[in-house]
Amino acid sequence: MKKYLLLLFTSLLPILTFAQQPTASEKVDVFFQKYTGWFVELIFLEIPFSETFKIPWVLIVLIGGAMYFTFYFKLINFTGFGTAIRVVRGKYEDIEKHGADTLYGDVTPNEQENIIETIRDDNADGEVSHFQALTAALSATVGLGNIAGVAVALSIGGPGATFWMIVAGLLGMASKFAECTLGVKFRDVGPDGTVYGGPMYYLKKGLAQKGMGGFGKFLAVLFAIFVIGGSFGGGNMFQANQAAAQFVQLFDLQGTSAAIYFGIAMAIIVAVVIIGGIKRIAKVTEKIVPFMAGIYVLGAIVILAANYMHIGDAFALIFEGAFSGLGIAGGLVGVMIQGVRRGAFSNEAGVGSAAIAHSAVRTKYPASEGIVALLEPFIDTVVICTMTALVIVITNFDNNIIQYGVEVKEGVELTASAFDSVIPHFSIVLTVAVILFAFSTMISWSYYGMQGWVYLFGRGKVTEFIYKILFCIFIWVGSVISLGSVINFSDAMIFAMVVPNIIGVILLTPVVRKELKKYMNAINTKHEALDEGAEDLRKHM
Repeated sequence: MKKYLLLLFTSLLPILTFAQQPTASEKVDVFFQKYTGWFVELIFLEIPFSETFKIPWVLIVLIGGAMYFTFYFKLINFTGFGTAIRVVRGKYEDIEKHGADTLYGDVTPNEQENIIETIRDDNADGEVSHFQALTAALSATVGLGNIAGVAVALSIGGPGATFWMIVAGLLGMASKFAECTLGVKFRDVGPDGTVYGGPMYYLKKGLAQKGMGGFGKFLAVLFAIFVIGGSFGGGNMFQANQAAAQFVQLFDLQGTSAAIYFGIAMAIIVAVVIIGGIKRIAKVTEKIVPFMAGIYVLGAIVILAANYMHIGDAFALIFEGAFSGLGIAGGLVGVMIQGVRRGAFSNEAGVGSAAIAHSAVRTKYPASEGIVALLEPFIDTVVICTMTALVIVITNFDNNIIQYGVEVKEGVELTASAFDSVIPHFSIVLTVAVILFAFSTMISWSYYGMQGWVYLFGRGKVTEFIYKILFCIFIWVGSVISLGSVINFSDAMIFAMVVPNIIGVILLTPVVRKELKKYMNAINTKHEALDEGAEDLRKHM
């Protein structure tokens, strides 16, 4: 480990001079604008819905796909919610490791004794638990979008944007279910047990089974390129840049070299985590995500409790604004677009990124992880984003911190003002949360990008290490330069992932439905066996 850290540090030194040059950022911006501007414009090409408001076509693809999956899988977003909670709690851990027919199919007392004796000899493939996979994926989506993005959406679309944000989150649950089921179904497992999964694999292998091998390979390569670009930009440099900015602002260190040293420290800490692979990433995220989300939600609950008399009025304002758009530029359509955009962009349902993390789960039933994954948009958007929106709307009644219909540029500051109005100096806690959100997002996106990297350049410790070193270098670069066009390009790369992913998932929906039926039959087999007096074998796991 010391050798790796030393190599990382020496790799960072050559670009020290570059980062300190005053005109370096401007040169990078000009370069990216010149050669990648066409790509950014293509991905975010807007279709006009009114004279004032337009919406990127890629967002229409995201929401259209989510609606299709919702109805195709018979409202799995809602019917599968209870099952998802039980799966995360480990209620079906035994059948997911060994198979329902093996454990509970026509079990006699003598057979059950033999099963208990040999139960650990036939474990399912995978590297992490359902909970770890969920937190690893959540760590990539829960972040600045929940704090800053919601504030910006409310400033433009008013309280009503919250309603449509929730709708986008609920619909996105079906997208996450479908893509994460496929991620497990078509994953590769190396000789050492390392899992390689994600859209690259189900696009290639899944479409090959449907006689579209060439088309599947093309989509897989396209997705791999996009996910690498997205990991270096939006999943890395942007996060580091925002975290460094918050750190510098909190301690009033403008004009110093604080951002440089912050970037170096962040790069080293991330390196320590990501060099250990998905197992170490999962162990870190399963602790950080519940903690940081818990602190943030707890602060929101305190504010809501202190202003309980306004909660009813807030929901009334949200519902009224969702269908009237009064006083908001763009009217009803404008409100709807802002809410849908924030919801879809926050939870990344349909982007395909989460399928990479979820594919590493230990299970014999791919649909089990798909069901777990549908909780992700609910937690990210329906719970955390809505909490932020309620805090802003309620505190605005008495403090007038926001003028609806007038866009704000610094969403974090607005959210911090809302919290500070009830909990003095909570902005300090919020800054810590921003840094933790950025850290967790970076380590998860490092895994996403590395999966795309090894898909294109081959597997092996050297290949993986090269990517990890590059990733850590970009963390530091992102913390010390102004990103501008670089971030526009990286955001475009992330949302370009939607195109090959949604095409592939739609074509493979019959496979997902078959896997869902297989898993539900397995659950029923266990329940029927328990009703007939069989022993629950979870305690032997």
